[in-house]
Amino acid sequence: MFNNNVNFLFGDSLSLGVSEKLWNYNYTRYHPMDEISSWMDSVVEQNPKLVTSLVYGQTFEKRDIKLLKFGLPDPGGLEKKAVWVDCGIHAREWIAPAFCQWFVKEILQSYNESDVRLTKFLQKIDLYVTPVLNVDGYMFSWTNQSTRLWRKSRSLPPQGCTCHGVDLNRNFNANWGTVGVSTDCCSNTYCGVSPASEPEAKAVTDFVGTRVDQFLCYLTIHSSGQLILLPYGHPQITAPNYEELVSVGKAAASEMKKLYGMEYRVGTSPQILYANSGSSRDWARLLGIPFSYTFELRDKGEFGHLLPEDQIKPACEEAYVGVTSILSYVYDNNFPNDKLPTAAATACVHVTGLIVMTTLATLLVTLGSV
Repeated sequence: MFNNNVNFLFGDSLSLGVSEKLWNYNYTRYHPMDEISSWMDSVVEQNPKLVTSLVYGQTFEKRDIKLLKFGLPDPGGLEKKAVWVDCGIHAREWIAPAFCQWFVKEILQSYNESDVRLTKFLQKIDLYVTPVLNVDGYMFSWTNQSTRLWRKSRSLPPQGCTCHGVDLNRNFNANWGTVGVSTDCCSNTYCGVSPASEPEAKAVTDFVGTRVDQFLCYLTIHSSGQLILLPYGHPQITAPNYEELVSVGKAAASEMKKLYGMEYRVGTSPQILYANSGSSRDWARLLGIPFSYTFELRDKGEFGHLLPEDQIKPACEEAYVGVTSILSYVYDNNFPNDKLPTAAATACVHVTGLIVMTTLATLLVTLGSV
């Protein structure tokens, strides 16, 4: 699965006992929150040995914030490491939750007893995936056309103001309130009254913060702009592993470009976007999580946050390649004596829903018969 030299590596999905409900779910359209919640329940119900779910907080409007945890027992009984992936922190960025659903689909499709690469990964590293973090805002963005571009949460305005919501990606305790934010509660970049003042940001802070020694990588999925952003958003602060973060990010962007030719720029937010503070990405790196990135998915301005559904598939495919490129590096970097097998021994080609799998042994037999 996770290899920087191959775009797609899947297991044989035909051997999975996954219900038709999961495969009949339309991953190439946007779904309202009730459908996503039902889908999450089905993922857990149909894959009890691989997936569990956990409610780790509640939104301002008292809705559950739920994640899916993917993992297998470590054969040696050792404590496992972890990777975090969240989507939908900004309500209007519908392609982000669509990607998290796509990402889960690919993990399920890849997983089977003979998929040594994915099995090996999940025996060492647990994947925590939150398909929609800003549940209240996401649901509000589905109300009608006038709310479609809503960005923030839905918390009540502070005293003396009349506008709801906080930009959750300005509310984390990472140089909070210093640059690229607003103290005007009607602004889309309103940072709140204090760090982690919002229950959604506090839920992530509490969950990840109490397990920081486990986490190797923190990925947060956004749109748009086709960017891979690394810490920090403050122009005067540099991550201690900056060069490595750039190198790993550029390798991911290179793999992404191979699919559809889409360019993804890599750098800090001040370098390629704008300065900001209070982001979850910066918070994760300040906390000590070595690899922390924001993915800004398609596009570069033609549609912006109104990305058509016919672009969900290519956008998610290229994002999946980028994410797995980073995860491959993270795994090999942390388990140098137990690296993932190369793709040469288990080559898989994924072509528009058709999965053709050939093993090295089969290839040798074929060559021997020519």
